[in-house]
Amino acid sequence: MNETLNPEDRLAQTTRRHFFSRCAMGLGGMALGSLLADGASTEPLSARRGHHRPKAKSVIFLFMAGGPSQLELFDHKPRLNELSGQPIPDSLIEGKRFAFMDSSFKNKSTLLGTRRKFRQHGGSGAWVSDLYPHTAGVVDDLAILKTCATDLFNHAPAKLFMNTGSGQFGRPSMGAWTTYGIGSESRDLPGFVVLQSGPRGPRGGAVNWSSGFLPTVHQGVPLRGTGDPILNLGNPPGVSADSQRRVLDTLGGLNLRRAAETGDPEIATRIAAYEMAYRMQSSAPELMDLKGESESTLALYGCEREKPSFARNCLLARRLVERGVRFVQLYHTNWDSHGGPGETLEDDLARVCRETDRGCAALVRDLKSRGLLDEVLVVWGGEFGRTPMGETREKTGRNHHIDAFTMWFAGAGIRPGQVIGETDELGFGPVSDRAHVHDIHATLLHLLGLDHTRLTYRFQGRDYRLTDISGELITRLMA
Repeated sequence: MNETLNPEDRLAQTTRRHFFSRCAMGLGGMALGSLLADGASTEPLSARRGHHRPKAKSVIFLFMAGGPSQLELFDHKPRLNELSGQPIPDSLIEGKRFAFMDSSFKNKSTLLGTRRKFRQHGGSGAWVSDLYPHTAGVVDDLAILKTCATDLFNHAPAKLFMNTGSGQFGRPSMGAWTTYGIGSESRDLPGFVVLQSGPRGPRGGAVNWSSGFLPTVHQGVPLRGTGDPILNLGNPPGVSADSQRRVLDTLGGLNLRRAAETGDPEIATRIAAYEMAYRMQSSAPELMDLKGESESTLALYGCEREKPSFARNCLLARRLVERGVRFVQLYHTNWDSHGGPGETLEDDLARVCRETDRGCAALVRDLKSRGLLDEVLVVWGGEFGRTPMGETREKTGRNHHIDAFTMWFAGAGIRPGQVIGETDELGFGPVSDRAHVHDIHATLLHLLGLDHTRLTYRFQGRDYRLTDISGELITRLMA
């Protein structure tokens, strides 16, 4: 074997040799042998073309898990403040369902104004509250969409819906759909990476970044903030690199033989997973090591080299897309604001805003300064928003709200410096430019070069897609 070959070429050489020397030449074997003899890639995540020319090469999704209150951040409602304490009109809530009916409607539900101070910023005149001063400084790079809507009002199902287009378990996440459609440009890191921060993980856990019924190579890979980036990635004591390589070559040959016999695509995933893990033994620690980052960059993000934080994860996200990773998703908890312990609008919302504001703005600034914002799409948002009515808890809070909440977008393919959509004077529902989750998904896929109606996978007798049977492009969002 030529030891100067890189790991992927070595795998291709090894698997061809094993195939021709050991595999029975059935129809499946002949087809696979022809493929390998032609020198085709053995990597299921190889980069490939989409349906049309893309605007974005990669996505960073800043997921604010728990439902950030748009009324305390981006949706300025002076009239709501004027009417604070008065009953909400019955016409608005008739037939509506909310997550906590008892605490919201035990007594006549009353409107709740905000204590936050709002100011207009940038050329767009976007309203941003005093909770997000750093983000306010980059509004001319953002497109703020104030009329997002979803279908599900409890956390775990709503997170699933935002991530997979369905509230049911077992569906692929948008990161998985993305790598299924166009692969990844990174050979040494997974195509879809997940980073987490906050007091706990998001409700629903790993199903939010699942590959569902797609081949498991498309599943999101969580990287840890401390210690080994991935548990059990390193070799155990006594196992040398040479012996590990021989084991992988042998496993590759056996798996290839089985693939020729069965045609099972999961075997290609297994081969790729072994090789990716081998390469990540060096690439993952290098990614997480911030020694090469300047003090000015660390100060921009407000993070420390070794201390886990959302801001540090934002910096890691930039490093990941620099290395060709296709989809990076950051989860930060806890944005739940019901008014109970740890969930107050007065103190706890302010704390979680301090934890995220600077990192979000720094990511946009850093990508722009490096010329990456033209090819990276940045998305900020949660699973739903918050009601204009207060909740009866120990302190001030708001219930879950699915009819109107805010997300923002920046970077590749986005027309910056604009505010899209308007809600009514109380912030309860949209009066223009309603954008459903399926519309958001359709638009993100479009910017990546994928037609959401053509990106399908046949499973259990029907063709599935991220946007189910709906979804329209949000044309105002795009450049």
